[in-house]
Amino acid sequence: MDLINQSVKKWDHDPKISGAAKYVDDLRIKDMVHGKILRSTIASGTIKEIRIPTLPEGYLIVDQHDIPGKNNVHIVDDDSPCYSDGTVNFVGEAILMVVGEDMKVLDKILSEIVVVYEEHTPVLDMMKSDVIFYQYGYTKGDPDQAFQEADQILDETFTTGYQEHIYMEVQGMIGFYKDGKSTVRGSMQCPYYVHSAVKMVMGLPDQQVQIIQDEMGGAFGGKEDYPSILGAQVAVAAKKAGRPVKCVLDRREDITCTSKRHPATMHYRAAIKDKKITAIDAYAVYDCGAFTTLSKVVLQRGLIGATGVYTFDNIRVNGKGVRTNTTPNGAFRGFGGPQTFFAIEMFMNHIARAIGKDPFELKQQYLSKKGDITATNGLYHFDIPFPEMIEKLFKESGYPEKYQQYKHQTGRTRKGIGLSLTYHGCGFTGAGERDLIKGVVRLKKNYNDTVEILTAGTDMGQGLKTAFVKIVAQTLGVPMHQIIIANPDTDRVPNSGPTAASRSLMVVGKLLERAAVKLKDIWVSEEEQEVEEHYVHPEFTIPWDTENFQGDPYPDNSWSANVVEVEIDTLTGVADIVGAWGVYDVGTPVDKMIVIGQMEGGLLQAVGYGSMELMDANNKGVIRNNSLSDYIIPTAMDVPVLKTDVINNPYVVGPFGGKGAGELPAVGGAPAYVAAMESALGIDLHHTPFSQEDTLKALEAMKK
Repeated sequence: MDLINQSVKKWDHDPKISGAAKYVDDLRIKDMVHGKILRSTIASGTIKEIRIPTLPEGYLIVDQHDIPGKNNVHIVDDDSPCYSDGTVNFVGEAILMVVGEDMKVLDKILSEIVVVYEEHTPVLDMMKSDVIFYQYGYTKGDPDQAFQEADQILDETFTTGYQEHIYMEVQGMIGFYKDGKSTVRGSMQCPYYVHSAVKMVMGLPDQQVQIIQDEMGGAFGGKEDYPSILGAQVAVAAKKAGRPVKCVLDRREDITCTSKRHPATMHYRAAIKDKKITAIDAYAVYDCGAFTTLSKVVLQRGLIGATGVYTFDNIRVNGKGVRTNTTPNGAFRGFGGPQTFFAIEMFMNHIARAIGKDPFELKQQYLSKKGDITATNGLYHFDIPFPEMIEKLFKESGYPEKYQQYKHQTGRTRKGIGLSLTYHGCGFTGAGERDLIKGVVRLKKNYNDTVEILTAGTDMGQGLKTAFVKIVAQTLGVPMHQIIIANPDTDRVPNSGPTAASRSLMVVGKLLERAAVKLKDIWVSEEEQEVEEHYVHPEFTIPWDTENFQGDPYPDNSWSANVVEVEIDTLTGVADIVGAWGVYDVGTPVDKMIVIGQMEGGLLQAVGYGSMELMDANNKGVIRNNSLSDYIIPTAMDVPVLKTDVINNPYVVGPFGGKGAGELPAVGGAPAYVAAMESALGIDLHHTPFSQEDTLKALEAMKK
């Protein structure tokens, strides 16, 4: 293996392709029973009575009264109940679990349970909520003076909707309880998150809780927070039942009750003087849903990125996360960034047209570069390779020529092309890695000179096992087959932190590289050895002040440039995607083919967020389209040309120069798509997803 980016067969390829890999619903455990959850049918209310039918022998009910510890699931703040505490706060909230051997009998019992509610008026509109979970803001320069001196002020509002993860494998967990020890296994991104949650609910010390990750059929952030809830629920059920309890959601249930991308409403103002942007003022409202889950850090990341990839002298950014009686929202690939990046990218297009400039020329004028002061008064410490990325992107997509060609179209069929430029901050915000995560990894060398990687990192299909094996093997100078890596078990692996925040390769991979250097230095053949490595925060960063949002929020960013081209039938409103292109800076790709696969999948997912992934709820808070027949996601058939590429821009603190990759491509697809629709229709647009119905409405309005 001469180069770290040389592609190899993925480490988990054979068991997954052969069908030998065991997912949680494949597992058959001795004496195991099943659990099914009774969920709230109203969005807000108090439970007055629960009428339970006579249960067959061997069947039982598990609810809040069976919780041995606290009825709070630890995520960030501890406000999510394990089972309802007597109130219900969204349609789909867990009230109790029915446990027994036969799934059909469980369904019958659930259908016969009657819940009597005192129904309250739910708050379903984020803009009408008076409960603020979190609120932050920051300022750079003197925006007030810039607005006072402006000769033109532009003022616009942007909205983004839900996005559902639609991982191939639904949520599933199995709980065990034996000899005072609680064990939970299943599909999860972050074993130690589930460990903390189970420990709190069960009232147990660290050593009496064990969490095991099974093979995972996709996640996209959706298995960062929710497994803590389901894991706690099966842990309580297993203790009461005295037998292993498996709970696997069905698809409708999964879509109804699990977290989604936060809808957001964003109000932007720009001060213009002499056709130059002198200040940006942004205010964002994120809909958290009924409980906080991960909204605190989602909102933080969204606000940090509110002015995009541009450097402005004067900035004011404020925002809040509010409570509604809807499904709690949480982590989703891009983690708060896709909302504000959509807004700033569209706003820059609109500003350009308002002052008579080409959108790309305006964006280019304010593009950040190494040495610039960031929005939060930090510093861009490293090269920002947009010139190289844009040149490559334009050559592939033909954007400049097509943008000019598609102006002032007539006729039934019209084409459009759109551009977006975005970033994703690598790792946890601020000092989270140093002060909260404090990641640890181990390498264990066996007598036969094989080396086992021991981390909490999980592979959800993104190729993390392959990347870790390559890093360790390359550093040690041994063949890859000499390296062992298994799914994490908290009884065996140290807490290297969650598989989230585009941190796993950059942070944990670097720890493994350093551990491998240590092991190589002390290597004694045919002798058992072990080394451990702890996280060390980069010294070059400007300390992050969370209270005031000042400093370096991330040690570095990954960067993206995206183009989408569309063709609209103005009679039907159908918009066909002619092509989508993306060029990305992820440092040094540790395996180029795996990275390209991530970029293609992420860009397609982002185009879906911009075009067709419309999730709707009725005036009672019930999600209308909770199945794969009516929540539509894009496939390869929807984007016939999908091309992505990466540039080599090594990051000095990453393993072999690598940095965050997985979330980056999910940020830029929606604004590029909606910009393409603007190009085709010749009007400014302000929301995503922009559907066929939206296109018809826009065309009808243009006739008036």
